[in-house]
Amino acid sequence: MIKIDQIKIPISSPQDQALKKRSARILGIREEYLRHFEILRRSIDARKKSDIKYVYSVALVCPQIEEKLRLGEKIKNVSLFEKKEFEFPYADTSFRIDGPNPKRPVIIGAGPAGLFAAIELTLAGIPPIIIERGKPVDQRLNDVKEFWETGVLKPDSNVQFGEGGAGTFSDGKLNTLIKDRDGSMRFVLETFVEFGAPEEILYDYKPHIGTDMLMDVIRNMRQWLISRGCDFRFNTTLTGVGMSKGRIFDIEVETYCDNEGRPLANPIADLIFCDHVILAIGHSARDTFKMLYEKGVPMEAKEFAVGLRIEHPRAFIDEHQFGHHGTEILGAAPYKLATKLENGRGVYSFCMCPGGYVVNSSSEAGHLVVNGMSYARRDGANSNSAIVVSVGEHEYDMSDPLSGMEFQRRLEAKAYELGAGRIPQQLYADFILGRTSSSYGSFASSNMGGAAFSDLNPLFSKAMKDSFVLGMEEFDKKMQGFAREDAILSGVESRTSSPVRIPRDDNFQSDIRGLFPCGEGAGYAGGITSAAMDGLKVARALIYDYNGPFR
Repeated sequence: MIKIDQIKIPISSPQDQALKKRSARILGIREEYLRHFEILRRSIDARKKSDIKYVYSVALVCPQIEEKLRLGEKIKNVSLFEKKEFEFPYADTSFRIDGPNPKRPVIIGAGPAGLFAAIELTLAGIPPIIIERGKPVDQRLNDVKEFWETGVLKPDSNVQFGEGGAGTFSDGKLNTLIKDRDGSMRFVLETFVEFGAPEEILYDYKPHIGTDMLMDVIRNMRQWLISRGCDFRFNTTLTGVGMSKGRIFDIEVETYCDNEGRPLANPIADLIFCDHVILAIGHSARDTFKMLYEKGVPMEAKEFAVGLRIEHPRAFIDEHQFGHHGTEILGAAPYKLATKLENGRGVYSFCMCPGGYVVNSSSEAGHLVVNGMSYARRDGANSNSAIVVSVGEHEYDMSDPLSGMEFQRRLEAKAYELGAGRIPQQLYADFILGRTSSSYGSFASSNMGGAAFSDLNPLFSKAMKDSFVLGMEEFDKKMQGFAREDAILSGVESRTSSPVRIPRDDNFQSDIRGLFPCGEGAGYAGGITSAAMDGLKVARALIYDYNGPFR
């Protein structure tokens, strides 16, 4: 195959027709000689607002051009290309659920890391048991809507906990900075498409699915896994781990609802004998972190970032990024901002949601945390992102593995107090002056869960606030008007990543053998795609340990 880069097409042109014609012209051949034509990537060049272009990379088969390239001929932006195919371990055809080795691998958590680990294990002939403390996605959606409408929080079924993980109620963003060295990223995206995601995620430079569509995708994944022998146990929490001679021996779980999501009068305790456990618990399972630490599972505190979510009118962001003409065609615009301050702190935008909503994402009574969410159409009135400041040794004791988690909890307890259970908000100008806002400016907040005006300054130390403001000033230089006086701030954004890392070796195992820390909660991912890719890597390591070398 060959690859052609830097194919620029005006956004107003019919893409399919223009792209093939331009590719044929670059190669100096007729269009009908292009075979197996595939779009690899599509980005946007919006530097000239009056002439915005899509920029494509494509792959195709053209034997005569391939031969020229092999003989050393140079064609600008054209190169030989070999598509990376993700390779699976050979299936263990001897494994049977009711066979001589009944100890099935167990996955704790049905977020992207856990689900993709389950997919690989299942394709390798070892369907796992999947333990998820939350509810199936449809029941979970009902609980989340009820929380946003009434404030009644279900501690195990909310924006953080439940099928699909915390990313289900965000934007379904799939961009990642990880290099796709083995084809696993492509496999993740193709799997999402297979289960209902739009095909554009295979090549868009910032792919997203949207919260509403992602729920359908997750449901389809679960149904496929069940049809191939996987055992899902929802409403079930990991409460203990048993170890023998430094290796996992069993786990204790507790089920607190029936299959319809109705609370049981008395939770049902169960003991599962297993010697391979993938720990994909997500970044908010604080009780699980504490239990594992008390059981002697090695872990350490890590740095992360905290801050406030900021809202602007979507039209303002769109106009700045794409100009008037571009917004009509391209829709809601994303942005990404980052700076390194002289004081050593990093300040950056996180989880940017074009045409989205600020959402109350709490998972613990008396505590409040915010996140951002967009639907597939991204047609909300506002766009938002978190502006976060790096934190670490100056805020908590890095020698205590759970100190970062407790720092989060203190922030979230204060945010709950400031908003009396609703999202505490403040206009940017008032935040700088330390006064409570009395009304919105030229636009109102788009939020889920309700909001109340408050002074957000008590959330942060002076050093953290100063860093936040310095970061905003830098971002305003890059995007004039970003630090506008009536920009709406919401607090607190404290779960950008896990405050804990559970160390693992080159075989992806903890010092407790058979325990495989995985995904964002264990400190090895930073979003849906990277978590899914980590799930694939960890599943492969488990198969190797379970089955011996597979190649």
